[in-house]
Amino acid sequence: MHARAVAATASALLGLVALLLPVPGARADHEAGRPAVIAHRGASALAPENTLAAVDRARRLGFTWVENDVQRTKDGVLVVLHDAGLARTTDVERVFPGRSPWRVRDFTAAEIARLDAGSWFGPRFAGTRVPTLRQYLARLERNRQSLLLEIKNPELYPGIGHQVLRELGRAGWLDRRHLSRLVIQSFHAPTIRTVHRLRPAVRTAVLGSPTIAELRTYARFTDQINPQHLRLTVGYVAAVQRLRGPHGRPVEVCAWTVDRPVDALLAAGYGVDCLITNRPDVVRRALSAFWTSP
Repeated sequence: MHARAVAATASALLGLVALLLPVPGARADHEAGRPAVIAHRGASALAPENTLAAVDRARRLGFTWVENDVQRTKDGVLVVLHDAGLARTTDVERVFPGRSPWRVRDFTAAEIARLDAGSWFGPRFAGTRVPTLRQYLARLERNRQSLLLEIKNPELYPGIGHQVLRELGRAGWLDRRHLSRLVIQSFHAPTIRTVHRLRPAVRTAVLGSPTIAELRTYARFTDQINPQHLRLTVGYVAAVQRLRGPHGRPVEVCAWTVDRPVDALLAAGYGVDCLITNRPDVVRRALSAFWTSP
């Protein structure tokens, strides 16, 4: 009885949100106006973030686009990890107890390969490793997935933008067939400007919420503006999408990190092009319910 009451309340709330939304036809035409869903750090509510297990789980759920984060080791290897430190998502404190503060840039790739990056999430993921970017790209290729790649903390890793492009090139991700499956983003706009200058064919994104006055400058080198969902307004999304990006198409808006059904519907109503979420299955169900309702 309690479960039915909760379900009815949730349905009523989603119905109320739907009534408050702008008309769906105002949105970019992904699927009759429905935003694309991107699995944040893979399906990171269901598997350890930024691991091969997380992208595999996203694939099994039917999600093509995944987001990841890239840092650099002491010996110059690109690894897929969100934090500048290793302590939150690995057992580095146990394996290397005297190496505080356990920063990625203070460890070699071989040392990081020894770490368990799954047990913190759950015992069934014990032994999961931090993947290198090369390993991650190979898995996406096998899964036929697409990548929203975030360059993390570029101020800590001079030249990382150049290096990411070199690694993508070596893996074959800069050819015509892959360019439609790749976007490179960062909070650091100068890094994205550099990526665009070096490889103009690559689509790029700036994370954050530049002012409306700044947007025209950003549109010269970025194809997406990707703000936190709490910063969205209908006017801001429309202002971004009125601009043409460096590839001649309207600049897109991808909102993060959208995990609740209510927030997904609100963001969709603002007109965003895609939603970045830890819970892609939950967000997809919410959008499907709205788009298939009479």
